[in-house]
Amino acid sequence: MNEDALMVRSADGLWAVADGMGGHDAGEVASNMISSALEKVDTECSIPDLVDAVEDKLLEVHREIRTYSRTHCDGRTMGSTVVVMITREDLGVCIWAGDSRLYRYRNDELTQLSQDHSQVNEMVARGLLAPEEAENHPASNVITRAVGATDTLYLDTDVCELRKGDIYILCSDGLYGALSHEEMLSRLRRSQIHDYANDLIEDSLQNGARDNVTVVALQVI
Repeated sequence: MNEDALMVRSADGLWAVADGMGGHDAGEVASNMISSALEKVDTECSIPDLVDAVEDKLLEVHREIRTYSRTHCDGRTMGSTVVVMITREDLGVCIWAGDSRLYRYRNDELTQLSQDHSQVNEMVARGLLAPEEAENHPASNVITRAVGATDTLYLDTDVCELRKGDIYILCSDGLYGALSHEEMLSRLRRSQIHDYANDLIEDSLQNGARDNVTVVALQVI
């Protein structure tokens, strides 16, 4: 079962990838609740107001998922990670919870712009774990934030400058769980923008991806 969902509103400068959790149909429900809610966000406003609208919508979905868990899933934990990108002119905003990621490919360099809300990432930040030890750590898939999964939802937001030619990649953990940073960079060097998403997914499947893989690729023009 595919527990990932995506939302693409390129004309409105709004994109999202969500990765559900909870097993059975719970994860699929959670991620699709996020994508459906973001489809309804009014984008005819300033970027600060749009950021507020997206955050409010995610908080609303958070409450709806928790209600659904109580009424349909016997109260078991269900939820979804999410990464959202908003663009206006030369400004980009990333909003996220969990370990779905936003990358930027610029000047032949691939940079992770979001920071995983995960147990190992917190251990690295505190100096308890070396970065090279994090990738294969037994707790590498344990996330600390997700929409619907805990009593309170905390979202992180970051702003970046958009430059002509920039490539932005939104993805679920199925992608980077199967491809190393260097393998992703190699693919971006060899493919064209309209092939990036499909080629990255195909590479991850050939590498034996153990999770659903969702990729959105966009270019600043």
